[in-house]
Amino acid sequence: MGKVHVKKGDMVYVLSGKDNGKKGKVLDVDHIEGKVVVEGVNVVTKHVKPRPNKGFEGGLVHQEAPIYASKVMLICEKCGVPTKVGRKILEDGGKARVCKKCGEVIDIIRKGKE
Repeated sequence: MGKVHVKKGDMVYVLSGKDNGKKGKVLDVDHIEGKVVVEGVNVVTKHVKPRPNKGFEGGLVHQEAPIYASKVMLICEKCGVPTKVGRKILEDGGKARVCKKCGEVIDIIRKGKE
């Protein structure tokens, strides 16, 4: 699918769906499908068969399912609001993700020449 604007560990805000308005931490990113797993969002009930050899008890398990990355927005740590993510080339030739609202660097994607 292509690039995803969030990374594992980012705090995000859910824009649409049954969990819209919730905030959570990104647990996993699937770049091929363009989906993310967010903590406490899109929780589904899964029926698990008992596996005594592996130590699994049977029953119902609640776990997070993936949602499309376009349904979430990154929360900037500096300004504390959901924002779009931009990319900026630094003076040393590296790349960084920046907040579109406050202009602060969120993190460095690739380091340049030192």
